[in-house]
Amino acid sequence: MHTTNSALAVSPDLGSEPRVFDLAVTTLRELNQALHDNERGSNHTAWEVLNPKGGHAVAAGVDTPINVDIRGSVGYYCGGMNQEATITVHGSVGPGCGENMMSGEIIVKGNASQYAGATGRGGLLVIEGDASSRCGISMKGIDIVVRGNVGHMSAFMAQSGHLVVLGDAGDALGDSIYEAKLFVRGKVKSLGADCIAKEMRPEHIAKLQELLDRAGIKDAKPEEFTRYGSARKLYNFNIDNAAAY
Repeated sequence: MHTTNSALAVSPDLGSEPRVFDLAVTTLRELNQALHDNERGSNHTAWEVLNPKGGHAVAAGVDTPINVDIRGSVGYYCGGMNQEATITVHGSVGPGCGENMMSGEIIVKGNASQYAGATGRGGLLVIEGDASSRCGISMKGIDIVVRGNVGHMSAFMAQSGHLVVLGDAGDALGDSIYEAKLFVRGKVKSLGADCIAKEMRPEHIAKLQELLDRAGIKDAKPEEFTRYGSARKLYNFNIDNAAAY
């Protein structure tokens, strides 16, 4: 156990030792302010958050290459706008985890609620449980790996990046998709507008293997997945496709 200050339950500055914030005693605002104040090159690279108790926007807006371990479940927008940090949630997350993240990694040991990784522009989001509806909505370069299932409308209007699903996908997968690449090992309940199954070429096999390796997944092979992507019929208006718009 780390010794904590009795007033704020924040561990003292001990160089490489983790800074510990107990949110049962101190406030979320103080935690996030300390994370934002942490300067690039600081020797405080390890942070630990205790008793998050479903708090919202925990570790949002972090922009330095640090490690943050959150010991419990959190509410919405955990790790939003993340840059460079590695954030591990030892529990489940509410809506919008990793929303608009730019880089770094977020690892969720439990399940994720709606629109995980929404509008994400970079980095890696790993969900070791299931993800709810609209996972990866409007993703713009983020890579998302879900060990379980994803809900309906996942990768809706996904522009770029990769969504990897080891389980099943719900209705309307990839609806109105642009150029993101989707890989699903299980069953897909239905495909959305302009989303089709595509050939798995060698470059897709290699990329999928890289993503599985980065996510620490050893019990799945790229050859077990089906690739989905855009049929490119909705890019320009065509009267014959009017019903699909």
